[in-house]
Amino acid sequence: MKGGLMSLAALSLPLGGWLAGCAKTQSTDVNSATPAAKLNTLSSSPKTQQAQQQLWQQADAIVKSIAPTQFAARDFLITQFGAVAGADCTNAIAKAIAACAQAGGGRVMVPEGRWLTGAVHLKSNVNLHLQKNAVLAFSTDPKAYLPYVFTRWEGVELMGYSPLIYAFEQDNIAITGEGILEGGGSNTNWWPWKGKWKHTPWQLDAATDQQQTRAPLFAMAEAGVPVAERVFEKNFLRPPFIQPYRCSRVLIEGVTIRNSPFWLVNPVLCTDVIVRGVNFVSHGPNSDGCDPESCNRVLIENCLFDTGDDCIALKSGRNNDGRRLATPVQNVVIQDCMMKSGHGGVVIGSEISGGANHIFARRLRMSSPDLERGLRIKTNSLRGGLIDTVALTDIEIGEVKDAIVINFYYEEGDAGDHLPLVQNIFVSNLHVKKAKRIFEVRGLPRAPVGLVQLSNVTIDQAEIGVVEGAPQLVLDNVRYNGKPLQL
Repeated sequence: MKGGLMSLAALSLPLGGWLAGCAKTQSTDVNSATPAAKLNTLSSSPKTQQAQQQLWQQADAIVKSIAPTQFAARDFLITQFGAVAGADCTNAIAKAIAACAQAGGGRVMVPEGRWLTGAVHLKSNVNLHLQKNAVLAFSTDPKAYLPYVFTRWEGVELMGYSPLIYAFEQDNIAITGEGILEGGGSNTNWWPWKGKWKHTPWQLDAATDQQQTRAPLFAMAEAGVPVAERVFEKNFLRPPFIQPYRCSRVLIEGVTIRNSPFWLVNPVLCTDVIVRGVNFVSHGPNSDGCDPESCNRVLIENCLFDTGDDCIALKSGRNNDGRRLATPVQNVVIQDCMMKSGHGGVVIGSEISGGANHIFARRLRMSSPDLERGLRIKTNSLRGGLIDTVALTDIEIGEVKDAIVINFYYEEGDAGDHLPLVQNIFVSNLHVKKAKRIFEVRGLPRAPVGLVQLSNVTIDQAEIGVVEGAPQLVLDNVRYNGKPLQL
């Protein structure tokens, strides 16, 4: 694996014997119509502790391997390039970025005040820095995001609206500071393009429904139409807020991101990405917080997620387009974050056809009546993909609907020939105070879920839920309502 420290082969060497031993102790196939299957409950073992230690040594090594950004000590104040508070500053910001890049890099400074802009395109060695009490407010006019750029939307490449902040094939870029990035998504701007939504607080308008573009785009991808030809005169696909594309050494730190048209932070095909101390606050449709797609070496830490969709969702392309690029999301560490509302805390999928491996999450706190799931893996037989080696530890869940979800029937059900493979999922030191259900684990009869181990887990209050198509679910010191969990 280019530039990476952790390979599947490397993992299998220290853990191979232990994994094989676990497989021998599993219960028989649990495909059934019963609410939960009968599973073995194992006592805590030194082998489990040793394997956990080895996993988290790998996580530490990933963090150390990430190449950091470095910027020259030069500042370029946007007011020096014609920016005026309350006026359109698009051109002034572009000039400041160009001057900064031409000089060899530095910081483009957005001072205190409210500054209006269209699309911002970052260049190598440029740090867009928002000072305290600075608000960079983005236009809600789609024309402000033309001409079209090479982008990815729900895991499919196309020529589409520029993301609000975009970088293509750049190195050493950053967005930092204590200021606010305001996306302008609302019940009257951007969000109504979703069409019918779970809340649908807007007037439905078939003329601007995203399905007019979404369905043809997906059909083009399945047919193998070249990306340069995936262009739509009537385009109702909302742009993501921040999307570095094929970039290296990316830092997003300190800022607050609000009211995004679509996904908030969406690095695609990037290496060495750090997202640190960011407040993700957006309650619109598809307001995913941080969605690294097909990225290698990613650190997400000390962030707050208060979102209308998944807090963190790891992705690698949808169906044929994901298989065409065949680039997994891998070597990801998530740590010391708080998840409030959202569809899921740590999520893998559903656009996961390129696969995912070596995903680590630790020291997370999740709690909200509006948080739907803790750990969530969502895929189906149209997506396929290999999801291998996912580890979570020291997770505190105050209130959630479903604690652990692995669903092979997401959206389209079992309708394809690309069977998902999910294996080596380890959850340890998990405390759930209140949940509607512990499990929604549903493998396919022809493609069951692989090894999933829960160790040192305590659930105070919850229904057990559903387990089917998961013959390798191992419980190691799992307590439920004060007693060892017996299923």
